[in-house]
Amino acid sequence: MKVTLVYSSAPRVVHQATLELTPGATVEQALQAAGWLTCYPEIRDLALTLAVWGRKVAPAHALREGDRVEVCRSLRVDPKVARRERFVAQGARGSGLFASRRPGAKPGY
Repeated sequence: MKVTLVYSSAPRVVHQATLELTPGATVEQALQAAGWLTCYPEIRDLALTLAVWGRKVAPAHALREGDRVEVCRSLRVDPKVARRERFVAQGARGSGLFASRRPGAKPGY
């Protein structure tokens, strides 16, 4: 069965590998077969999150044909906080759905 592994070790750096595994292989076996546990020791040391197609899974999760295994780093900034800070920097008039209005239009239209 074919499985794709994806890992971003740093911002804008993506490592991708396609493997041919035996049916019933686990996520951990796929990482070992690719050699990523020795090449990228932070995967095991930092206990990064493992996901299949964006859904969190355990290392013992059995893979199926065509699965995409993702090794996810933790977020550096909370997305809500980042959005709030961007809004403050832009100002209330320069962003949002109703930022530009026709002359004489009601607010919100």
